[in-house]
Amino acid sequence: MKIGILASLLYYKYQSFINNFFYELGCEIISSGETNKRILDDGVKYCVDEACLPIKVFHGHVYSLRKKSDMIFIPRIMRLHKNEFICPKFCGLPEMIKNSIPDLPPMIQDTLYADSKDGLKNWAFSIGEKITNDKIKIENAFSISLKKQIESKKGIKDKNYKINVALAGHPYNIYDDFLNMNVVKKLNRLNVGVMTEEKLNEEYINRQVLKLYKKPFWTFARYTYGFTSYLAENKLVDGIVYISSFACGIDSVVIELIKDRIGSFPFLILKIDEHTGEAGFDTRIEAFADMLERRKAIEDNISASW
Repeated sequence: MKIGILASLLYYKYQSFINNFFYELGCEIISSGETNKRILDDGVKYCVDEACLPIKVFHGHVYSLRKKSDMIFIPRIMRLHKNEFICPKFCGLPEMIKNSIPDLPPMIQDTLYADSKDGLKNWAFSIGEKITNDKIKIENAFSISLKKQIESKKGIKDKNYKINVALAGHPYNIYDDFLNMNVVKKLNRLNVGVMTEEKLNEEYINRQVLKLYKKPFWTFARYTYGFTSYLAENKLVDGIVYISSFACGIDSVVIELIKDRIGSFPFLILKIDEHTGEAGFDTRIEAFADMLERRKAIEDNISASW
């Protein structure tokens, strides 16, 4: 059976589990590949105008596979952690796709509550039973894929850079190089190192969140707020670069929470949508890197004088 796997959204975070699970079930994986101009254009064409850029791009990935696979994997993701939720668009993504893109093959759209191992296992079995009646095979596929996901190396933490920044935002904005116009490479070329939230112990993130009036409702909000505020408070980076999708409601709240917490700490917000121009994007990054370099030089001179 050919299973269409969309290299978009949370695939960037859980691709090891997804690919290994279907491979161990004996499926042929048909990947949509990296985002490109054609995928973006198709996504904009078939998605509703009000959706954010990552959701539009996901539609483009689905469209690219509609005639290449026997089934397409589009799970209804509800929860990744206990008492938290993720963007509502993930919950309704199967319906958005079905009502927007014609001539689709059957979809694997089982609802996922991944806040416990048992919940994740039940979800995996509900998917596996669509492909095989061999429960032992499904059990083995689940065990192997979960182990490989845990062992997979995630995140970025550059070394040997004099200036370093925290790169924050939803994972699909950080790791889709087409959407963010290769922001990591652009920063590295400007001699700026990058660190992402996966490289910070989750215990530190959760400690920062406890300082809020109430715990964030959204998983992405908790991670991003805890990560950026901890690094800024402890001066473990020289600045923060936040990749934000235009019209993202979660981002609009989290950005204000971060601003309130970090005060005058250097903070660059890069908004992305289908109309974002690379020239203006580059100019803002270059100006921010230059500011960080001058700020660092001033601080070093003050330290030396003492």
